[in-house]
Amino acid sequence: MGNKPVLYAKKNKTGIISFNRPDNLNTMNQETVLGFKEIIDQVKEDRQLRCLIITGSGTTFCGGADLKSGFEKNHGPFLSQALMDFYTPFLEIRKIKAPVIAAINGHAIGGGFGIAIMCDIRVINSEAKLGANFARLGLHPGMAISYILPRLVGLAIANELLFTGRIITGKKAASMGLVNYAVDKDKVMEKSMEIANEIAGSAPVAVRMMKHSIYRGLDWDPVKAAEIEAMNQARTFEMEDAKEGMCALLEKRKPDFQGC
Repeated sequence: MGNKPVLYAKKNKTGIISFNRPDNLNTMNQETVLGFKEIIDQVKEDRQLRCLIITGSGTTFCGGADLKSGFEKNHGPFLSQALMDFYTPFLEIRKIKAPVIAAINGHAIGGGFGIAIMCDIRVINSEAKLGANFARLGLHPGMAISYILPRLVGLAIANELLFTGRIITGKKAASMGLVNYAVDKDKVMEKSMEIANEIAGSAPVAVRMMKHSIYRGLDWDPVKAAEIEAMNQARTFEMEDAKEGMCALLEKRKPDFQGC
């Protein structure tokens, strides 16, 4: 698969971006951010592209931020801007004019969940786990998750998922309308390519215009939401509960939050 943290291939008129840190659950570090930015900038300029698929190497889609990297400790009072810089290449998914499919081959947690819901269409391994577990880490969500999720599943369900930090299965996600299809793990890419090929058979300019009209009609502005989230997430990173939550996750135990 190569040793780059993010890979890109093109099959006919469909591009495929793959997170490629399978030994680290495809978690995101600074190298992942830079690699994704390089590829997404390339993809945005491809006028022949009819569809883009985003997936993960190995058995995981994307496990979110790499908490072992110590990212939050290196930016001091500029953490909110650093977080926004971290999100930005993934928020650029919205600028891809062709439809974007998330082929969620395995777990999509935290920021990985955010990437999945930035896409236009989602196909998931029915046994994969996904969710925004930030509340269980003592953190505010990032990457516009609190903005996008209610627009996908409704306010009440989004509230429940975010306030509990609950992790759900692909099958459950399909029942909520959060994903389009939940299939066997070895069928995720096959189904995604099937949809991509069907999209590629449609008139490309019309499809791009439709996508633009859909999101314009929704008054879609995830960047502004992400900026607010970055400030709130930076604040929570400073709290003892966040330190406890991340330690508990790495130590595989239940956190003991104190509300400070």
